Amino acid sequence: MMNRSEELKKYFVPGKHVHLVGIGGVSMRPLGLVLKDMGLIVTGSDMNSSVSTDELISKGIHVSIGHEANNVNGADCVIRTAAAHNDNPEIAAARSLGIPTFERAEAWGVIMQAYKNAICISGTHGKTTTTSMLTHILMAANYDPTVMIGGYLPLLRAGHRVGSGDTIVLESCEYCDSFLNFYPTLAVILNIEADHLDYFKDLQDVEKSFRKFAQLSANGVLANGDDPHVAETLAGMEYISFGFGQENRITARNISDDWRHLDVYCDDKFYCHLDLLVLGKHNALNALGAAGAAWMLGVPGDAAAKGLLTFVGAERRLQFKGKYNGADVFDDYAHHPDELAATIEAVRSLDYKRLIVAFQPHTYTRTKALFDDFVRELKKADHVVLAEIYAARERNTIGISSRDLSEQIPGSVYCETLPQVTDYLKQTIGQGDVVLTVGAGDIYKSGEALFAK
Repeated sequence: MMNRSEELKKYFVPGKHVHLVGIGGVSMRPLGLVLKDMGLIVTGSDMNSSVSTDELISKGIHVSIGHEANNVNGADCVIRTAAAHNDNPEIAAARSLGIPTFERAEAWGVIMQAYKNAICISGTHGKTTTTSMLTHILMAANYDPTVMIGGYLPLLRAGHRVGSGDTIVLESCEYCDSFLNFYPTLAVILNIEADHLDYFKDLQDVEKSFRKFAQLSANGVLANGDDPHVAETLAGMEYISFGFGQENRITARNISDDWRHLDVYCDDKFYCHLDLLVLGKHNALNALGAAGAAWMLGVPGDAAAKGLLTFVGAERRLQFKGKYNGADVFDDYAHHPDELAATIEAVRSLDYKRLIVAFQPHTYTRTKALFDDFVRELKKADHVVLAEIYAARERNTIGISSRDLSEQIPGSVYCETLPQVTDYLKQTIGQGDVVLTVGAGDIYKSGEALFAK
């Protein structure tokens, strides 16, 4: 990894031409913008045009729609998304032309080495929210951080930020062991569950990857002490724990019934009082993790409180979209059963007549591996509308469909297309209802279409 890192550094200098395959992705887009801000010539390609590609084009980056061999012509090196394999025409062309090809995570690993503080926030759930929360804190503390988030943060009006301070904070994903290319000075682990089972064999394989990630950290590890899988993963290692259990070094006291108001204590000393604008126990735990990371960085408690007081959520994280026919419509990125459980629990704490969930499973392998868990959590809604599975990087070699989930959930409705989801919601929802469009694909479009003129 070090040899690859040193090789890639040679191309990260002003004037070098870097081509990004899959530039519209949530991590590739900010990478392209950061590299352009560093003075590199950046081009890219993506299978489809989108808001992301439109933004890149508006910033002066040439984006080709569709993958073609000649898109890499003139590039000094190529960086690819994890979803682009060797049979991709651009990757194949780069290899035949002798153009060095690197992974997206390798590029972020090189970038973070230039910073004194590199905070890498990992976990099966909550990465985007916690990274966003810590960004709010660091901005309030005038750290002027560089940031990479796997979503849109209203504070930044983007999913990334290029700062001039000595701190970088990055959302760090375990898929394909991507975060093992990173160089954290502080590794944060929010939770560990069985996920991405198209890559990992099982939960133990996931835990093995997270342990390797923790071992990369130069100055410490902050981890959820309430999570038994985290404890298994880090057994025998030194780390600072956070959580609601009072045995943790970073914990909360005087917690309000709605989880939005709490005191943070670090090593039994009061650090700050938090007033949160986001809902749910899971978000209170995310905030506790963000505050704990800030404490470890030496950020004053009042800056942590000030930063989180202005946090209204990242895009697609229980994001309020509007009212339709008297019903409140929210959108959320949850695509794992545990995330579904947390989202449903948070909304259940509010005073709505009915909870209607429009869910789009993400990937065939995840749907099959966690099928019974999805059924269990979706049954907690009053009514469920199921869109067809979002394929993402996969092909349906399993022969599974959302129709299979619907057959196990009494009263649920299966819709083959998103417009059908929208039409069904229009006919169904009413005064006093709350609607959640949920999933990591494009299910949000079915909710947004309710408000289309």
